[in-house]
Amino acid sequence: MSDYDFRLDLEVRDYECDMQGVVNNSVYQNYLEHARHEFIKQLGLDFAELTRRRINLVVVRAELDYKGSLISGDRFWIGTRLEKISPVRFGFFQDIFRKPDDRLMLSGKIIGTALNERGRPRVPEEIQRILSR
Repeated sequence: MSDYDFRLDLEVRDYECDMQGVVNNSVYQNYLEHARHEFIKQLGLDFAELTRRRINLVVVRAELDYKGSLISGDRFWIGTRLEKISPVRFGFFQDIFRKPDDRLMLSGKIIGTALNERGRPRVPEEIQRILSR
């Protein structure tokens, strides 16, 4: 649990739960995306500015392993680790842990790339620097 580049703490809101009283499976992807966006900001990248420059960060693959269910009011944290996968792909390895027992609730692998204005994979210099650290 200590090999993450970034950690984000959150709490489950009532409206994120389904009729069974647990967080709906699709909401976990929102949690992971929010953590990735916050991580990108911490790295000094501006998602909106990249988009204005016609550099679009996109997800090309998502693998989610559900280990348990969060319920309304649960506090949890998301650990995120970034790795270079190939010259044009990067991976976010993300885990969600329930507090206070740090039980693993979800393990995810999100593969992304950057697309240029023609829709072709091209990872800009500022992201290459981050991936090379």
